[in-house]
Amino acid sequence: MDIRKIKKLIEMLQESDLKEIEVSQGDESVRILRGGHNENNPVSSGMQTQLVQPVDVLIDKVEEKKLEVGSAIKSPIVGTFYRKPSPDKDPFIKVGDSIEVGDVLCIIEAMKMMNEIKSDISGKILSIDVEDGEPVEFGQRIITIN
Repeated sequence: MDIRKIKKLIEMLQESDLKEIEVSQGDESVRILRGGHNENNPVSSGMQTQLVQPVDVLIDKVEEKKLEVGSAIKSPIVGTFYRKPSPDKDPFIKVGDSIEVGDVLCIIEAMKMMNEIKSDISGKILSIDVEDGEPVEFGQRIITIN
């Protein structure tokens, strides 16, 4: 990483209320911390720069690949996610279930309206990415189907 960019990051950190900046570029990564002394590496200026190992970048890439497996069913609305039609009933789906186009996957409550979310693809449920009763955002992955 270019030293001019690192100096610019240090200047930006000093001018802001931030205590830390971390930037990754390719396999290189730099983290700049502001504040007191680090026990392992005291720095008299109150600033320190620490190079982060490329392993962090590799872990992020592996996690991204894991998320890309299967087809995502995303929430079409903001609301509360429910797996069951009512508290005393069985869930619509479980991990490992096979589903067809048009099957009800869950309910999302929005403004006191219960909206059934139906599958637009056939496949097997790989994961249910939201807990029952959790709020969901528009476009948030709620179910993964293979």
